[in-house]
Amino acid sequence: MTMRLVQIAMNAQDDSALGRFWAEALGWGSSVEVPGVVTNLEPEGLVYPDPAAVYIDVITVPEPKTVKNRVHIDLATTSSAHHAELVARLEDLGATPADVGQGDVPWTVLADPEGNEFCVAEPREIYRDTGPIAAVVADCTDPRAMARFWDEAMDWTLHEVTDDHAVLRSGKGVGPYLRLVRTPDAKTVKNRVHLDLRPYPGGDRAVEVARVRALGAADIDLGQGDDVPWTCLVDPEGNEFDVLAPA
Repeated sequence: MTMRLVQIAMNAQDDSALGRFWAEALGWGSSVEVPGVVTNLEPEGLVYPDPAAVYIDVITVPEPKTVKNRVHIDLATTSSAHHAELVARLEDLGATPADVGQGDVPWTVLADPEGNEFCVAEPREIYRDTGPIAAVVADCTDPRAMARFWDEAMDWTLHEVTDDHAVLRSGKGVGPYLRLVRTPDAKTVKNRVHLDLRPYPGGDRAVEVARVRALGAADIDLGQGDDVPWTCLVDPEGNEFDVLAPA
């Protein structure tokens, strides 16, 4: 058995308000899992977990955002007109332009109402069938090493790897990509966006946790306690991720 990436967890000062922004931005539905704590975002017409989407949990935390996020979302567009329309709609919803040193690039960098950076990608053939989220993008210092870890940690397929980036996608050939991008910036604080992996039905969370520890993952105490149905870990570069219960 193995695992797959099923969702990302996004920290917020207000899960309800930020959840509303992202639900409207993506055209997804939202539901309250724990009032004032967790809002779930899901695409209409799919039954969780579905490889055609990476779902989102928005989670209220006390810590404010202080640095550029090391994990962010890229949104897909189908044409130049769609790109312009989407940027305008997102700004109407409360997004603002963001400068992360990107310079003159064909995509648009924005920040959501809590300052979380994200990109609206220019039309790309590779993103033609991903749905609204084109990719989950993670900064790293060594894309080749990170590609080896994530390629073995879950059943996604490694499509491309260079010294500057690596690209993975669900082995089903659907849904968003995971892009690992080289950056000179060092990780300094807990990531406000992290990956959640889930074993398949019949799998065993403890077995999968032991397996990824052998690959280079390590335990981390984020105050989660011992009675939660997930295990908090960090990858070899210290990025937090969770292993959830099988489903």
